[in-house]
Amino acid sequence: MAVANIPVIDISDPKLNEAQVARDLVEAAIEHGFIYVKNTGGDIPIDAVQGAFDLSKELFAAPLEEKQQCRIQKNNMGWAGMQYESLDPKNQRSGDFKEVFNFGEFVDGQPQQPMPPSITHRTPQINAFYDHCYDLALKLNHLLGIGLDVNPPTFFRDAHLRANGASSSILRLLYYPPLPLTTAQPEVDVRAGAHSDYGSLTMLFRLPRQPGLEILLPSNEWVPVPVSPPGTESDHAPPILVNIGDLLSYWTDGLLRSTVHRVVFSGGENGVKGETDTEARYSIAYFCHPVGTTPLTAVPSERVRAFKGQGGTKEGDKGKVLTADEHLMMRLKASYLQLYDEKDK
Repeated sequence: MAVANIPVIDISDPKLNEAQVARDLVEAAIEHGFIYVKNTGGDIPIDAVQGAFDLSKELFAAPLEEKQQCRIQKNNMGWAGMQYESLDPKNQRSGDFKEVFNFGEFVDGQPQQPMPPSITHRTPQINAFYDHCYDLALKLNHLLGIGLDVNPPTFFRDAHLRANGASSSILRLLYYPPLPLTTAQPEVDVRAGAHSDYGSLTMLFRLPRQPGLEILLPSNEWVPVPVSPPGTESDHAPPILVNIGDLLSYWTDGLLRSTVHRVVFSGGENGVKGETDTEARYSIAYFCHPVGTTPLTAVPSERVRAFKGQGGTKEGDKGKVLTADEHLMMRLKASYLQLYDEKDK
């Protein structure tokens, strides 16, 4: 069957031409909105990724009472149980068939939300993995600035620096139970509803042979996104899947594409060869956001300005310039209907 044809880019090889890699990254972001980034261990150690998955399994196996004491709050941190989040509320019959745990930025090595007691001893490990993701996100934002000829090229990177203020970046652990353990009906239910991501970019870590992710093509066709695309099957770890979020698309007047995607119960004949959803699915996502007070003003790039002249759009043209946090809040209120009551809208 057809699968997503997403480019694979190596950004860690010191012998590579940085300017060319940056251009390749931007072209993939414009055409697909998704990019595979080879994970050779140069940016994020492979054992750190595996350790994060081990931690995730331990967290979701914690007693329900422990997780309930860490329920997600309006700061977007904490635990959300099965069917609590609805990423496509207009079309979903029920909420997403998944559990999640969101970690915000650590302060002096400590999380800013409660944690299940059974994993508090893992705090330094979570903090270290969060920092690995933060560092790689800065690198990717810097490359996008170079590839778009932004002046200065550090424009995106600087907007994400901790030194410039707090952000709403989130490290999310996800658990999708296998179909026999859910009340889902695969014909009408999904593991995560169709959506585009909220922030500047997302980095997704997946385990080999665990399917379910699909993207929506311009032809309105859903196609699966293999964990290990052709040419990476023998790599020590699957590539990191990077996608452009709504904020960065909005910020660049739509030049960089924020692609709609979902997670489904793929089934045997509809899945990617070698992948199976008969077991639980785990994934880890780092949702990168700029410093919350960052105004989403025009990006100083001739290419972005030229694109706007060719039909690019920007919500900000209608009036008030949004900040990064204001942009995020609009999306959170739509996804967590149980968390935000009517008067908050």
